[in-house]
Amino acid sequence: MKENRGSTLFSLLILIVLAVGVYYIVRTVQDTADKTLSPIQQANSSLQTQVADLLYPTPTIIPDPVTYINQIQALARLETIEYSVQQVVEVDDKQGTFAFLYGTKMLIQVKGKVIAGIDMQKLQPGDMQLQNSVLYVKLPPAEVFITALDESKTQIWNIQNGIFTRPDPNLVIDGLQGAQDKILQAALEDGILDQAQKNAEAYLTKFFAALGYKNTIFVK
Repeated sequence: MKENRGSTLFSLLILIVLAVGVYYIVRTVQDTADKTLSPIQQANSSLQTQVADLLYPTPTIIPDPVTYINQIQALARLETIEYSVQQVVEVDDKQGTFAFLYGTKMLIQVKGKVIAGIDMQKLQPGDMQLQNSVLYVKLPPAEVFITALDESKTQIWNIQNGIFTRPDPNLVIDGLQGAQDKILQAALEDGILDQAQKNAEAYLTKFFAALGYKNTIFVK
Protein backbone atom coordinates (compact mmCIF):
# COMPACT_ATOMS: atom_id res chain seq x y z
CA MET A 1 0.00 0.00 0.00
CA LYS A 2 2.79 2.37 0.94
CA GLU A 3 4.69 1.38 -2.17
CA ASN A 4 1.71 2.29 -4.38
CA ARG A 5 1.34 5.66 -2.67
CA GLY A 6 5.05 6.43 -3.09
CA SER A 7 4.90 5.41 -6.71
CA THR A 8 1.92 7.70 -7.27
CA LEU A 9 3.68 10.67 -5.67
CA PHE A 10 6.76 10.02 -7.73
CA SER A 11 4.73 9.88 -10.92
CA LEU A 12 2.98 13.10 -9.94
CA LEU A 13 6.31 14.85 -9.38
CA ILE A 14 7.54 13.68 -12.77
CA LEU A 15 4.39 15.05 -14.42
CA ILE A 16 4.84 18.39 -12.65
CA VAL A 17 8.48 18.60 -13.73
CA LEU A 18 7.52 17.71 -17.30
CA ALA A 19 4.74 20.31 -17.31
CA VAL A 20 7.08 23.01 -16.03
CA GLY A 21 9.68 22.04 -18.62
CA VAL A 22 7.15 22.11 -21.44
CA TYR A 23 5.89 25.53 -20.26
CA TYR A 24 9.36 27.06 -20.31
CA ILE A 25 10.12 25.49 -23.69
CA VAL A 26 6.91 26.96 -25.15
CA ARG A 27 7.65 30.39 -23.66
CA THR A 28 11.19 30.31 -25.05
CA VAL A 29 9.90 29.41 -28.52
CA GLN A 30 7.26 32.16 -28.34
CA ASP A 31 9.80 34.78 -27.22
CA THR A 32 12.15 33.77 -30.02
CA ALA A 33 9.34 33.90 -32.54
CA ASP A 34 8.20 37.32 -31.29
CA LYS A 35 11.74 38.70 -31.55
CA THR A 36 12.05 37.28 -35.06
CA LEU A 37 8.67 38.55 -36.25
CA SER A 38 8.88 42.00 -34.64
CA PRO A 39 11.25 43.53 -37.26
CA ILE A 40 9.20 41.91 -40.01
CA GLN A 41 5.99 43.33 -38.57
CA GLN A 42 7.58 46.77 -38.23
CA ALA A 43 8.85 46.65 -41.80
CA ASN A 44 5.45 45.47 -42.99
CA SER A 45 3.75 48.29 -41.10
CA SER A 46 6.19 50.83 -42.58
CA LEU A 47 5.60 49.43 -46.06
CA GLN A 48 1.84 49.63 -45.59
CA THR A 49 2.20 53.26 -44.50
CA GLN A 50 4.30 54.10 -47.57
CA VAL A 51 1.82 52.38 -49.88
CA ALA A 52 -1.04 54.25 -48.23
CA ASP A 53 0.83 57.53 -48.69
CA LEU A 54 1.26 56.77 -52.38
CA LEU A 55 -2.32 55.65 -52.92
CA TYR A 56 -3.92 58.26 -50.70
CA PRO A 57 -1.49 61.20 -50.48
CA THR A 58 -2.27 64.09 -48.21
CA PRO A 59 -3.57 66.80 -50.54
CA THR A 60 -1.53 70.00 -50.82
CA ILE A 61 -3.88 72.94 -50.81
CA ILE A 62 -2.74 75.53 -53.35
CA PRO A 63 -4.61 78.82 -53.04
CA ASP A 64 -6.21 80.51 -56.00
CA PRO A 65 -3.52 82.75 -57.55
CA VAL A 66 -6.03 85.59 -57.63
CA THR A 67 -5.59 85.85 -53.86
CA TYR A 68 -2.06 87.11 -54.54
CA ILE A 69 -3.00 89.65 -57.20
CA ASN A 70 -2.35 92.63 -54.91
CA GLN A 71 1.03 91.24 -53.88
CA ILE A 72 1.95 90.68 -57.52
CA GLN A 73 0.75 94.10 -58.63
CA ALA A 74 2.83 95.59 -55.81
CA LEU A 75 5.88 94.66 -57.88
CA ALA A 76 4.77 97.65 -59.98
CA ARG A 77 7.25 98.33 -62.75
CA LEU A 78 9.41 95.23 -62.71
CA GLU A 79 12.68 96.41 -64.28
CA THR A 80 14.41 93.37 -65.74
CA ILE A 81 17.10 94.75 -68.03
CA GLU A 82 19.28 97.85 -68.49
CA TYR A 83 21.15 98.66 -71.68
CA SER A 84 24.15 100.99 -71.80
CA VAL A 85 24.54 102.55 -75.24
CA GLN A 86 26.98 105.03 -76.77
CA GLN A 87 26.20 107.04 -79.91
CA VAL A 88 27.72 109.82 -82.00
CA VAL A 89 25.23 112.21 -83.59
CA GLU A 90 25.85 114.80 -86.28
CA VAL A 91 23.73 117.95 -85.99
CA ASP A 92 23.37 120.93 -88.32
CA ASP A 93 20.87 123.73 -88.81
CA LYS A 94 20.02 122.85 -92.41
CA GLN A 95 21.32 126.04 -94.03
CA GLY A 96 22.21 124.23 -97.23
CA THR A 97 24.08 126.36 -99.76
CA PHE A 98 24.59 129.18 -97.27
CA ALA A 99 25.95 126.96 -94.51
CA PHE A 100 29.42 128.47 -94.83
CA LEU A 101 27.90 131.86 -94.04
CA TYR A 102 25.11 131.15 -91.57
CA GLY A 103 25.25 127.45 -90.77
CA THR A 104 26.39 125.50 -87.74
CA LYS A 105 27.47 121.87 -87.62
CA MET A 106 28.62 119.76 -84.70
CA LEU A 107 29.22 116.19 -83.58
CA ILE A 108 27.85 115.09 -80.22
CA GLN A 109 29.02 111.93 -78.47
CA VAL A 110 26.59 110.71 -75.84
CA LYS A 111 26.29 107.75 -73.53
CA GLY A 112 22.96 106.72 -72.10
CA LYS A 113 20.91 103.90 -70.68
CA VAL A 114 17.65 102.24 -71.60
CA ILE A 115 15.69 100.36 -68.92
CA ALA A 116 12.88 97.96 -69.80
CA GLY A 117 10.63 95.51 -67.99
CA ILE A 118 7.04 94.55 -67.20
CA ASP A 119 4.40 96.81 -65.66
CA MET A 120 2.86 94.34 -63.21
CA GLN A 121 0.08 96.77 -62.34
CA LYS A 122 -1.41 95.90 -65.72
CA LEU A 123 -1.78 92.24 -64.68
CA GLN A 124 -5.46 91.35 -64.21
CA PRO A 125 -7.04 88.46 -62.23
CA GLY A 126 -8.08 86.80 -65.48
CA ASP A 127 -4.45 86.68 -66.60
CA MET A 128 -3.70 83.89 -64.10
CA GLN A 129 -5.35 80.46 -64.27
CA LEU A 130 -4.60 77.38 -62.15
CA GLN A 131 -5.29 74.07 -63.92
CA ASN A 132 -4.15 70.64 -62.67
CA SER A 133 -1.55 72.23 -60.37
CA VAL A 134 -0.09 74.21 -63.29
CA LEU A 135 -0.21 78.01 -63.13
CA TYR A 136 -0.78 79.66 -66.50
CA VAL A 137 0.19 83.34 -66.59
CA LYS A 138 -0.32 85.90 -69.33
CA LEU A 139 2.08 88.76 -68.69
CA PRO A 140 1.66 92.29 -69.99
CA PRO A 141 4.08 92.99 -72.87
CA ALA A 142 7.52 94.30 -72.01
CA GLU A 143 8.00 98.03 -72.40
CA VAL A 144 10.70 100.67 -72.10
CA PHE A 145 10.52 102.54 -68.81
CA ILE A 146 13.47 104.91 -69.02
CA THR A 147 15.71 106.37 -71.71
CA ALA A 148 18.25 108.73 -70.22
CA LEU A 149 21.54 110.36 -71.18
CA ASP A 150 24.56 110.54 -68.92
CA GLU A 151 25.36 114.24 -69.10
CA SER A 152 28.73 113.75 -67.42
CA LYS A 153 29.86 111.68 -70.42
CA THR A 154 28.41 113.90 -73.15
CA GLN A 155 31.01 115.50 -75.41
CA ILE A 156 30.56 118.03 -78.21
CA TRP A 157 33.09 117.78 -81.01
CA ASN A 158 34.02 119.67 -84.13
CA ILE A 159 31.80 122.73 -83.93
CA GLN A 160 31.73 124.51 -87.29
CA ASN A 161 30.08 127.93 -87.44
CA GLY A 162 29.46 130.03 -90.52
CA ILE A 163 31.11 133.42 -90.91
CA PHE A 164 28.07 135.30 -89.64
CA THR A 165 26.79 132.65 -87.22
CA ARG A 166 26.67 132.73 -83.45
CA PRO A 167 26.47 129.45 -81.50
CA ASP A 168 22.85 128.36 -81.09
CA PRO A 169 22.20 126.56 -77.75
CA ASN A 170 18.93 125.18 -79.12
CA LEU A 171 20.92 123.25 -81.68
CA VAL A 172 22.70 121.41 -78.87
CA ILE A 173 19.36 120.62 -77.22
CA ASP A 174 17.99 119.29 -80.51
CA GLY A 175 21.14 117.23 -80.93
CA LEU A 176 20.82 115.69 -77.49
CA GLN A 177 17.19 114.81 -78.15
CA GLY A 178 18.18 113.20 -81.42
CA ALA A 179 20.92 111.27 -79.62
CA GLN A 180 18.45 110.00 -77.04
CA ASP A 181 16.14 108.80 -79.81
CA LYS A 182 19.04 106.99 -81.47
CA ILE A 183 19.98 105.29 -78.21
CA LEU A 184 16.42 104.05 -77.79
CA GLN A 185 16.28 102.84 -81.38
CA ALA A 186 19.59 100.99 -80.99
CA ALA A 187 18.33 99.21 -77.87
CA LEU A 188 15.07 98.22 -79.57
CA GLU A 189 16.91 96.86 -82.61
CA ASP A 190 19.16 94.87 -80.30
CA GLY A 191 16.12 93.10 -78.83
CA ILE A 192 15.84 94.76 -75.43
CA LEU A 193 12.10 94.05 -75.17
CA ASP A 194 12.45 90.33 -75.93
CA GLN A 195 15.20 90.02 -73.35
CA ALA A 196 13.17 91.99 -70.81
CA GLN A 197 10.28 89.54 -71.29
CA LYS A 198 12.53 86.49 -70.83
CA ASN A 199 14.15 87.96 -67.73
CA ALA A 200 10.74 88.74 -66.25
CA GLU A 201 9.55 85.17 -66.83
CA ALA A 202 12.69 83.76 -65.19
CA TYR A 203 12.26 86.01 -62.16
CA LEU A 204 8.51 85.37 -61.80
CA THR A 205 8.97 81.60 -62.10
CA LYS A 206 10.97 81.74 -58.86
CA PHE A 207 8.53 84.26 -57.38
CA PHE A 208 5.50 82.01 -58.00
CA ALA A 209 7.42 78.92 -56.80
CA ALA A 210 7.97 80.68 -53.47
CA LEU A 211 4.20 81.14 -53.26
CA GLY A 212 3.62 77.40 -53.78
CA TYR A 213 3.18 77.17 -57.56
CA LYS A 214 5.93 74.80 -58.63
CA ASN A 215 4.88 74.63 -62.29
CA THR A 216 4.37 77.93 -64.11
CA ILE A 217 3.78 78.34 -67.83
CA PHE A 218 3.71 81.75 -69.47
CA VAL A 219 1.27 82.12 -72.35
CA LYS A 220 0.85 84.82 -74.96
